[in-house]
Amino acid sequence: MRAWILAALLLAGCASMPKPVADLAPSGKLRAAINFGNPVLASRGPAGEARGVSVDMAAELARRLGVPLEVVPFDAAGKVVEAGKAGQWDIAFVALDPARAQDIEQSTPYVVIEGAYLVRENSPIRENKDVDRAGNRVVVGPRSAYDLFLQRNLKQAKIVHAPSSPEVVSHFIKNNLEVAAGVKQQLEMDAKKTPGVRLLPGRFMVINQAMASQKGKAAGARYVRAFVEEMKASGFVAKALERHGIQGAAVAPAGDARE
Repeated sequence: MRAWILAALLLAGCASMPKPVADLAPSGKLRAAINFGNPVLASRGPAGEARGVSVDMAAELARRLGVPLEVVPFDAAGKVVEAGKAGQWDIAFVALDPARAQDIEQSTPYVVIEGAYLVRENSPIRENKDVDRAGNRVVVGPRSAYDLFLQRNLKQAKIVHAPSSPEVVSHFIKNNLEVAAGVKQQLEMDAKKTPGVRLLPGRFMVINQAMASQKGKAAGARYVRAFVEEMKASGFVAKALERHGIQGAAVAPAGDARE
């Protein structure tokens, strides 16, 4: 009952807010940066169409603003953030990170996923704590959430950048590296088609996925935060995850949508 009451209050709150079209769709359309490098959030359908929870949320936001949606595709979160600095999108879907907050506005999280490690089957590395040791090279997607996290937290292991997040495992194999790091679901998919590898148990980090908007547009940022909270409370995010067959990801807990 409390969840329904909260959803109703959020719906009323978001509906009563002025629609900041000038902030979120200044060109008359909502340009949404979609990262296809994260299979939890987005993928391509049989005809090449964009689909996934982030695509569904972008479409719903565009509908509410009364503008058409334009999908701006990317293959890595780091590229999304860099493109945002150049004003190439109006909203985006990237993980929360303090380094990114300097350049983009970020909402509360809507989905929680995990960062995991992958090693070779015969590797002496058995647990996450074994990774941060001298001589270990950890390959990551450049400027990804786990790259930023590991740069702050690894003290002895060396970070190696793959060309992009989807290429982490192939780069790991090709260059005979010790560890691959990434989104757990992506590593699980790669492990199924890569003989002789295994995931380490557990996770090394929690990745909080959020919506982003452009810096300096306060009304737009407020609206996006309220929108995200409503999408969680109403069940929209949970239904999108189920509809797209996403396992291992969870709807983020309710957060404060106010400034």
